[in-house]
Amino acid sequence: MNLRSFSFVLLVLAVTMVAFAPAPVAAATCESLKSLSLENATITSAQAVAAGQFSLPEGGRGAAQENAVFQQLPTFCRVAATLRPSSDSDIKIEVWLPMGNWNGKYQAVGNGGWAGVISYSAMAEALARGYATSSTDTGHVGGSGSFALGHQEKLVDFGYRSEHEMTVKSKLLIKAFYGNPPQFSYWNGCSTGGR
Repeated sequence: MNLRSFSFVLLVLAVTMVAFAPAPVAAATCESLKSLSLENATITSAQAVAAGQFSLPEGGRGAAQENAVFQQLPTFCRVAATLRPSSDSDIKIEVWLPMGNWNGKYQAVGNGGWAGVISYSAMAEALARGYATSSTDTGHVGGSGSFALGHQEKLVDFGYRSEHEMTVKSKLLIKAFYGNPPQFSYWNGCSTGGR
């Protein structure tokens, strides 16, 4: 086969692959994510947040001086969920999905010490850079270890399961929303988040 024939065959193959390529999966709307069924999870809210309109929830981690970071956020889809991989689990997560400037990547963010809160400021930094991002309270509220007394499953949640479950559910939400999974995934955290 000469070069001209080979080039023609390659061209025909390329055109055929494009013509018969499967259509991309339709992406979901932000609000429709609330009805998404995920194992051991209840999606409690899914709402579009207009650019610059995010308000830090009461009890959220993020100092008052960081409010400027939140005011500069792009439009995003904010999803909140409760995960219950065991009967004693009560893991809260939030997943933020950029609505226009997604870089194709996912960044999970950790928190420090005993955790017990969603790390909103770290999520804001990731979102501002185009990442889909998520955080967890690691399965309890507050900054002490008292949650674990008499609750072995909550200790397991804190130890590793909350981050794992958050990541799995976040990637499913990302795929449902964009029609594609993230191309790359990163973990950003220290102390509790750096395990």
